[in-house]
Amino acid sequence: MASHAMTQAERMCLHSAARDLHTEFRGIFGQETIESLLFDSYDELASTATVTRWLVVGAERFARQRLQALAQTESTAKDKLPAVLFLCVHNARRSRMALGWLNHLAGDRTVAWSGGSESVSGINSDVLAAMAEVGIDISQEFSKPWTDEFVLAADVVITMGCGDACPLLPGKHYRGLGTRRPGRKDTRGDPPDPRRDQGPGGQPSREASQHVGRRGGQSDMHGRQPC
Repeated sequence: MASHAMTQAERMCLHSAARDLHTEFRGIFGQETIESLLFDSYDELASTATVTRWLVVGAERFARQRLQALAQTESTAKDKLPAVLFLCVHNARRSRMALGWLNHLAGDRTVAWSGGSESVSGINSDVLAAMAEVGIDISQEFSKPWTDEFVLAADVVITMGCGDACPLLPGKHYRGLGTRRPGRKDTRGDPPDPRRDQGPGGQPSREASQHVGRRGGQSDMHGRQPC
């Protein structure tokens, strides 16, 4: 249940976003499916949002990624891109850093998403700064819960401390990656360093990028200004 009551203006914006998504996914998904998933995405994000101004933008991005995951699952193409899903608790630090590394290392050879079992709004500013220091911009990603669409679409699922809350499905390649939570100062009082904090070589996604091979990837950067 959304903690923020949808306004009439937001509802109109969502209907407009649904039309855009229908054009984008024409011939793949119908209008009813898209609207249902878009409004559900809004409710999912609204349930934990602390800032509501960007809910429509976030819902459209979230819905687009879920539709991409659905299309990935339903595709029978032999050259279908491999898909990777990073899961942690809040989807505010570890999984988003890992997603950033994978996109950096694999480029357009994989499809990748991240999610949290208890997603929270926002991202730690130290995490953004630490990733920016190594030339990786993750500011356009956003915290979101994992949903069935992502789990079903993924070939590789990297779990990062979500324990029993992480979904387990047969036929998926699971890898657990234990890391100290970035965004917190270490025992020396130093801020997070993705080269130091995130495992061997400072690149938590290297194993995933090697596992999925030399096929492609993408992450959603589309969005709209608030209506």
